[in-house]
Amino acid sequence: MSDPCSFSSFTSCVTRHLNLRLQVDFTRRVLRGKVALTVEALEDKFSSLTLDTSDLTVSAVTANQQPARFSLGPKHSFKGAPLEIQLPFSLSRGQHVIVEVTYETAPSATALQWLTPEQTAGKKQPYLFSQCQAHHCRSMIPCQDSPSIKHTYYSQVSVPKDLVAVMSAVRDGQEVDPEDAGRVIYRFRQPVSMPSYLIAIVVGALESREIGPRTRVWSEKEFVDKAAFEFSETETMLKTAEDLAGPYVWGQYDILVLPPSFPYGGMENPCLTFATPTLLAGDKSLSNVIAHEISHSWTGNLVTNKTWEHFWLNEGHTVYLERMIGGRMHGEQFRQFKAMGGWKELQDSVNTFGANNPLTNLVPRLQDVNPDDAFSSVPYEKGFALLYHLEELMGGPDVFMGFVKSYIQMFAYSSVTTEEWKNYLFTYFKDKVDVLNKVDWNAWMFTPGMPPVKPKYDTTMADACIALSQRWIQAKDQDLNGFKEADVKSLSSHQMIEFLSLLLHEAALPLTHVKRMQQVYQLNSCMNAEIRFRWLRLCVRSKLEEAVPMALKMATEQGRMKFTRPLFREVFNFEKYRDEAVKTFLANRAAMHPVTAGLTAKDLKVDAAAAP
Repeated sequence: MSDPCSFSSFTSCVTRHLNLRLQVDFTRRVLRGKVALTVEALEDKFSSLTLDTSDLTVSAVTANQQPARFSLGPKHSFKGAPLEIQLPFSLSRGQHVIVEVTYETAPSATALQWLTPEQTAGKKQPYLFSQCQAHHCRSMIPCQDSPSIKHTYYSQVSVPKDLVAVMSAVRDGQEVDPEDAGRVIYRFRQPVSMPSYLIAIVVGALESREIGPRTRVWSEKEFVDKAAFEFSETETMLKTAEDLAGPYVWGQYDILVLPPSFPYGGMENPCLTFATPTLLAGDKSLSNVIAHEISHSWTGNLVTNKTWEHFWLNEGHTVYLERMIGGRMHGEQFRQFKAMGGWKELQDSVNTFGANNPLTNLVPRLQDVNPDDAFSSVPYEKGFALLYHLEELMGGPDVFMGFVKSYIQMFAYSSVTTEEWKNYLFTYFKDKVDVLNKVDWNAWMFTPGMPPVKPKYDTTMADACIALSQRWIQAKDQDLNGFKEADVKSLSSHQMIEFLSLLLHEAALPLTHVKRMQQVYQLNSCMNAEIRFRWLRLCVRSKLEEAVPMALKMATEQGRMKFTRPLFREVFNFEKYRDEAVKTFLANRAAMHPVTAGLTAKDLKVDAAAAP
């Protein structure tokens, strides 16, 4: 099977292990290093190997310590360039070769973000973090950069002695760098096979706090105690997940809170979940993102989509498991409530892409499509909706969770396609094949837009949100004095998010209404990022001019794409402030993560080459 995002051929060979030696150079913003790949031949007379690279400078290649000829092929728009290696000998099927590549990354490597001290919380030390998903590992390490290939890894990282390195692996000690007393070498080992997109590195002025028997939180000291409080329920979530999905195989489960420019809510790097500081709400209300990343330990990291076209296998199952954890911890009504919110997020994505856009297929075709451009809530929420629909058909959550657990055991340590998942579903529910045959698989999998079936969710927790949103939608100006602070006193953070989401699904509220809403609910002072994000979008949409600077401030003081892109789009759509949106973006682009900057530029119709 080929991967449309990779140059490598997976029928001829497969990487089993990586041994990395990296030196982090903050002055030049590069990693210098060597990677030794243990490669197994899958065919006889195997003598040439293609690796994925992007903007790497390769200086030497050896095979079993013998010099090997190599060349870099032409550069592709998003795949980078193939590294073609001719082995000085040929292998028979089943034989292994150790190919060592000496190389250096580019300062513009898309996997790496180099922060100046000013861009960190501490303001004193520089900071480096990686984000390899979906196909950016190749800009950090020459490798077979596809989720279909899994390998173990060992790493040694040399960093300035005032800084700490952590990776998506188990810590394995440290020592003074024998070649430079001003540097420290940190060692890591990852004994569980995993795809290249899960390799992660962070270097900065990091501290940690223990929050459970197998969990520490890491961050700059400015965030570390806040994070320890916010994520104190992690062990409970881990145990709940194990109860649902089977043993946790990765040993340590640490959480690292990154600087604000991190583009995602979380990233499920094994042994070291990355989290955005926008989760630090002060009341643990946004910690369900951690339940999501924990769930990836089974669905995504242990069982992985074979290519990015099957991304829903990672994300749909993870959302399903995350909500099962939420249901166990907070009750079934909470699970139902979160599922309803997810349906609205799916509707938002479909509206943004357009209902006929093939990228809203559950299984999109990504031939010549950059997987970053396909990223949205579709694989998460359309995937969840399908699994929830199957849960209803097959006999409820306990019955269907039995299938999910069995699927995880069946495909653990491997990568799968939608076809393999579906075949296993039919095998597992062999007594209910007649019911499964009635599912419109083509409409679910390969048709754009919303799913063919809308699940029926319990609305108990949503009813108060629906009632309040309807009052605002139907209110005339003379009714506005009827709204009081008490309206929202009994609503949880989750319900406030839902209330604002409902309003965003309607026509823009009159300006008088949002002004009154601020008067009585004081939402400008709310620091919960999910609430603030929706509130500011609502205000800008209603043409509340004083909200524009607040929206642009939120769009730039953190870089989580879920917030940054819609906030910029909202201001951009307010015609009077279109130029202001573009100007603010250009002024802040250099501090943004490369993926966020690239996609926001497209949203704002800014030429990629426009000067910052």
